[in-house]
Amino acid sequence: NNDTEDEERLWRDLIMERVTKSADACLTAINIMTSPNMPKAVYIEDVIERVIQYTKFHLQNTLYPQYDPVYRVDPHGGGVLSSKAKRAKCSTHKQRVIVMLYNKVCDIVSSLSELLEIQLLTDTTILQVSSMGITPFFVENVSELQLCAIKLVTAVSIF
Repeated sequence: NNDTEDEERLWRDLIMERVTKSADACLTAINIMTSPNMPKAVYIEDVIERVIQYTKFHLQNTLYPQYDPVYRVDPHGGGVLSSKAKRAKCSTHKQRVIVMLYNKVCDIVSSLSELLEIQLLTDTTILQVSSMGITPFFVENVSELQLCAIKLVTAVSIF
């Protein structure tokens, strides 16, 4: 049983290491694009879309469930609890890796708002960014992300 737990912990560590490296890659790409005096060739639409996909995925599947228990799925398929009951049972302790990912995602969201001020994006991309910017306001315990989302939604509205 201890071997199974150790193996599971190692897999979880490996996965989170890859997720963190992916967040770093997204941040690197966005930081390059938002640097001053970048040539138009740097703004690759596919890279921008993948950064948005990565961010939305981890917001919905990793961060929101960690910060707001209403977004958690019961793996045992237990009874349906109200949102107040879920929040009452919530632990406020977060793993260091999750907090680090949260901070990187906040930086990505903030940088995306800067990118919107620099580069015109397609309508499909703007729709994705808009939904990513509005969703945090329905999640509790993500105040830093909500501040970044305000900046993003403002940049979209100016667009």
